[in-house]
Amino acid sequence: MDLNGIPLFSLLQNKLGYLSERQRVIAQNVANSSTPGFTPKDLKAFSDQPGIKAGATTMRSASVAATQTDSAHLASAASDSAPPKPVAFLSVSAPDSETTLDGNQVVLEEQMMKMSEARSEYDAAVGFYQKAMGMLHTAIQKPGA
Repeated sequence: MDLNGIPLFSLLQNKLGYLSERQRVIAQNVANSSTPGFTPKDLKAFSDQPGIKAGATTMRSASVAATQTDSAHLASAASDSAPPKPVAFLSVSAPDSETTLDGNQVVLEEQMMKMSEARSEYDAAVGFYQKAMGMLHTAIQKPGA
């Protein structure tokens, strides 16, 4: 049985992979905290939209256009215009709040906060995964077992 066919498991697997990679990037930032001229990096926000890889985010604006159901109704101006296109947010470097004299932009406290945030999100995703596995296990058991 392939759990990737179940959207919840696929989403959780992608989220765990994203968080693991984010922890690696943050650890790399910490390792370069004394490298002159180093700018820290961070991954783009995780997206749970199908067809979008982890780290690539788009923002969709949901708009509802009015429909003219009677000739006596006024036509909607919004129905004439094209719907807004998705906007992609790209961010490769994520400088912290301070820059040292040698040009290094890593602030260890901020990196530790990011690491803690990623760790708590990882723990939550693992918890969701375990709960979903428990529900799946309960669903496939024989009645009365």
